[in-house]
Amino acid sequence: MLLSVKDLRVKYGNIEAVHGISFEVEEGEIVTLIGANGAGKTTTLMTISGLIPPAGGNIIYDGQDLLQHPAHKIVEMGISHVPEGRRIFGNLTIEENLRLAAYARTDKEQIHKDLQRVYEIFPRLGERKKQLGDTLSGGEQQMLAVGRALMTRGRLMLLDEPSMGLAPILVREIFEILREINQQGTTILLVEQNARMALKLAGRGYVLETGNIVLEGTSEELLANPNVRRAYLGG
Repeated sequence: MLLSVKDLRVKYGNIEAVHGISFEVEEGEIVTLIGANGAGKTTTLMTISGLIPPAGGNIIYDGQDLLQHPAHKIVEMGISHVPEGRRIFGNLTIEENLRLAAYARTDKEQIHKDLQRVYEIFPRLGERKKQLGDTLSGGEQQMLAVGRALMTRGRLMLLDEPSMGLAPILVREIFEILREINQQGTTILLVEQNARMALKLAGRGYVLETGNIVLEGTSEELLANPNVRRAYLGG
């Protein structure tokens, strides 16, 4: 098991946002967490990557307790995080953004190879590599955010709302690229409000409602579930 989350509780002050959830991600899988705004999806990802301290529970990654490590160490351990809203450095070029993501690495030759791999996956970034992040479209910024995660050489990629603010044609393009990245060996934990797209990409999913996991199953099971269809798939 690559990632095991057990009885995770997260509080903001006196308010508990995540109420003792448990889920697992196997090496090589794409697993999705779906749910409405405020369900606790983003909070869960931020806790896994060390950005929010949990109030209780365990997070085990590749046999190691993540709660013993700060966020920068968690990145070095092989977990990359593509946050909601992309958060690229607008005053840096595409290439500078990508190189910055490899700050903890010393393997210069491999960094160069990984840079070329990002440009192969996202040709548009290669064409614009000297362009400032601020001047990119929303879709290009999302590509850069995913490319930046790839530069950390992580085994597990946490993705938060990659479809947000993108035109449908770009969403399909990003999701196809995520499938390709997964086929090349990166395990993906995906948080996404576009439940239909998420379940078509993922092999398994968990449904979060107000900080609780209320349903889990294969993507086929969840797509066919009348409650999921009614709440998240438009009938």
